[in-house]
Amino acid sequence: MQFEYVIFDLDDTLYPRHTGLMQEIAHRIKLWVEKTLGLNEKEAAELRQAYLHKYGTTLGGLIAEQQVDVDAYLAFVHDIPVEQYIHPNPPLKESLVAIPLNKAVFTNATSEYAQRVLRSLGIDNCFQHIVGIREVGLVNKPYPEAYKRLLRKLRVSGPQCIMVEDRRINLGPPKQLGMTTILVSTDTPGPDDFVDHIVPDALAVRELVSVLLEVQHS
Repeated sequence: MQFEYVIFDLDDTLYPRHTGLMQEIAHRIKLWVEKTLGLNEKEAAELRQAYLHKYGTTLGGLIAEQQVDVDAYLAFVHDIPVEQYIHPNPPLKESLVAIPLNKAVFTNATSEYAQRVLRSLGIDNCFQHIVGIREVGLVNKPYPEAYKRLLRKLRVSGPQCIMVEDRRINLGPPKQLGMTTILVSTDTPGPDDFVDHIVPDALAVRELVSVLLEVQHS
C-alpha cells in the first residue's frame, strides 16, 4: 500500500525542546489546576503527574475525574505569545515542502494554538490538515481511539501513514494501526517494538521518508 500522509506531532517535534514553550504551557496547566481545584502547588503538581501517567494528559484526567470547563482550560493553558519562544525556520520549511506526500499535524493541543505555532515557524502553509484535540472529540493521544478518529478525518488507513512523534508512548497505537513510526529523539534508543525509526530532529524526516519511498517503490 502506498504512503499518502506524513503526520507530525507539534510540540517538541516540529521545534526543539529547549525553546521553553512547553515548559510555559506546563506552568500554566499547573496554575489552572491550582486555581480551579483549590490545590496548593505541591498538590497540583502531584495530581498532574498522576493524570499524565493514567490518562496521557492533564486534560484527559480532568475530563475523566473532574467537572471542568474544557474550553476555559484550553483557552488558559494556550494563551501564550508563542512568537517569543519560536521563530521562522526556513530549512524546516524547505524540508517539509520537499516531502512528496500530504502532511498533517496531530496534536493534543487545540488546532488554533497549532496554527499560531506553525505560523511562528513559517511553515503554516506546509500542511493539508491540522487536527487538534477538539477535532477528535477531546480524546487525547495515546488513546487508540484518537488515532482512529484521525485516520477517519484524513480518509486513509494506517499503512498509508507515517507518524512522527517525540514521545515513545504516543507511537504504540499508531504502530498497532499499521502506521510506520518515527521517533524524534537524541536520547539513546531503548528496545521496543513500536518505533520503526529514530531521527534527531524534524529536519531529518525528509531524508528518511525519501528512503522509505525508495524501498516502497523498489
